[in-house]
Amino acid sequence: MACDEPAALSGIFSRQNSSSSSSLDFEPDADYKFVERLEERYKCAYCHLVLHNPHQTGCGHRFCQHCILALRELNAVPTCPVDKETIKMHEVFKDNCCKREVLNLHVFCKNFPDCNSKVILGRYQEHLQQCLFESMQCTNDGCQEQILRKDLKEHLSHHCKFREERCQYCNTYVVLINIKNHEKNDCPDFPVPCLQNCSQIILKREIEKHHAVCPEAEVDCPYKQYGCHVKVKRGKLAEHENSALREHMLQILDKNSRLEEQISDLYKSLECKEIKIQQLADAIKKCEKEFRQYTQLFGNNSNLMVSTQALASHLDKSARLESQVKQLIQMANQQQNKLDLRPLFDTIENMKQKIAMMETYDQRLVVLEDQSSKHDLQINIHKAQLNKNEERFKLLEGTCYNGKLIWKITDYKMKKKEAVEGRVLSIASQPFYTSRCGYRLCARAYLNGDGSGKGTHISLYFVVMRGEFDSLLLWPFKQKVTLMLLDQSGKKNHIVEVFRADPNSSSFKRPDGEMNIASGCPRFVSHAILENTKNTYIRDDTLFLKVVVDLTDLEEL
Repeated sequence: MACDEPAALSGIFSRQNSSSSSSLDFEPDADYKFVERLEERYKCAYCHLVLHNPHQTGCGHRFCQHCILALRELNAVPTCPVDKETIKMHEVFKDNCCKREVLNLHVFCKNFPDCNSKVILGRYQEHLQQCLFESMQCTNDGCQEQILRKDLKEHLSHHCKFREERCQYCNTYVVLINIKNHEKNDCPDFPVPCLQNCSQIILKREIEKHHAVCPEAEVDCPYKQYGCHVKVKRGKLAEHENSALREHMLQILDKNSRLEEQISDLYKSLECKEIKIQQLADAIKKCEKEFRQYTQLFGNNSNLMVSTQALASHLDKSARLESQVKQLIQMANQQQNKLDLRPLFDTIENMKQKIAMMETYDQRLVVLEDQSSKHDLQINIHKAQLNKNEERFKLLEGTCYNGKLIWKITDYKMKKKEAVEGRVLSIASQPFYTSRCGYRLCARAYLNGDGSGKGTHISLYFVVMRGEFDSLLLWPFKQKVTLMLLDQSGKKNHIVEVFRADPNSSSFKRPDGEMNIASGCPRFVSHAILENTKNTYIRDDTLFLKVVVDLTDLEEL
C-alpha cells in the first residue's frame, strides 16, 4: 500500500471506514482488462475509471483520491457530478473496505493471450515483474534490444552482440563486438606471422624472442670487426662463413699485422723518449755542477749582484729543464700503459668479483621479497578478519531485540543521486529481531522509488531474513507491521502505514535464501512532501525511518 498524497492533506479526509491492512497497489491510469465486467460501484464518479484509493462523499458516491482533490481545486465549492450535491470535505472519508474489494478484482495480464495469467489488481505490477512475456531491455551494457523475459537468458548467452566471450587465445573475457579488435591489438597470445619473410606463426608476446633466432632475419657477419661488412640471413650464416673462410683469415692476418706495426712504432717512440730523458738528466747534472762552481767562485766576492743574477738565470734554466723532464716521464708512462695489459686484467678481475657479489645480492633479494610477500598476505588476511569482526561488533551493538527498528539514513542527497543515476538503487537497514531468539528482520528503502513509485516517491519495504532460530519459529510470519517516517520537529506529525503480513505470500514464508522478497509500500512518501522545506522530515541531510512489529500473541522461545 502506498501513501500517495501529502501528509498535510490528511486532515481533509479525517475519517475512514476501516484500517488499511494491505500493501497492494496498482497504476491508476493503465488500461486493465478485467476478467469480469467492472461494476459501476467500482468506477470513479468523476473519471469513470477503476477507483484508485477510493474516497466516499457525504452523498454516498465514490471518487479516486486524486479526482476528489481535483474537484476541490477546480471549484471553491465543489459539487458532486452525479447528483450536483455540494461536497463537504469534512464528510469525505477514505473507503478502505471498497479499496480492498478493488485490489482483489481479477484482471488479465496485459500480455494476453501469450500470457493467460489472471491476477488480482493489487498484484498486477508484481506479476509484470515476473511475467515471461513482458518485454524488457537487454541487461548487457550498450545493448538496446527489447526482449521477452522468457527469451532473455537465450539472448544473453547466444545472440547479444554485447555479451562477453572468452578469447580463444588468451582466455580473457571480451565484449563480442570488440573481440576482433582485441585479437589484433591487445591479445598477447594471438598468432602472427614473422615479419622477416619467415613462414612461422608465432605468439605476439614471443615475436621479439623469435626474431633473435629467426633463420630469415638479416644479421652482420661475425668477422665485421676484421673488415667483412656482408649482411646475410641467419639461416645462411654458416654457409657464408665456410665460403668466405680464406677472406676472413686474410682479414684477420692483415689486422694483426697492422697491430704489430703499431706496437713496433710505439716501442721506437718510447726508446726515443727515453734517450731524450737521459739527455735532459745529463743536462741537469751539468747545470748543478756549474751552479756549485759559481757558488764557490762568488761566495766571498763583493760583487753580489752579478752573482745573484747568474744564480737566478741558472735556477730558471734548471726549472725549465725539470718541467720538461716531468712531461717526458709522464708521456713515457702513458705510452708504457698502452702496451701494458696488467691494469686491464686487474680491472676485469675486479668487475668479475663485483658481478658475483651482485648476483649473491640478487638471490638474497629474491628470498627477502618472497618472505615479504608471504608476510603481506598474512597481514592482509588478518586485516580482513579484523574488519569483518569490527563490522559484526557494530551490528551487534546497534541490534534491537524488541521488534522495533529506528533507522537513521544520513547523506540523503548523495544517496538519492546514486539511486537516480542507477548506481545504488536500494539501501538496507541493519537487522533487528522480535526477541533474542525471534524472527530476523530488516527494512529496505528505494530513495528514487520502485515500481509504481519510481521517480516520484520513496519506496519502503519490510524484509524477512534467514535467522539462526527459524526451525523453532512458527511460519508463515503473520504479525502486523507499522512503517513510519518520523517528524523531527517534535510535533509527531509522522507518516504512518500499517499492514498485516499475508500468510499466502512468499514474502512471509520461512526463508530459503538469505532473505525473502521484500513487501511494503512502493509509494510510501512522495519526494515533494519529503523534501518540502516547510516539513521537518529531513534535517541536516538526515531522515529517520521506524519499523514496529506487533508482538501480540507472539510466543517467546
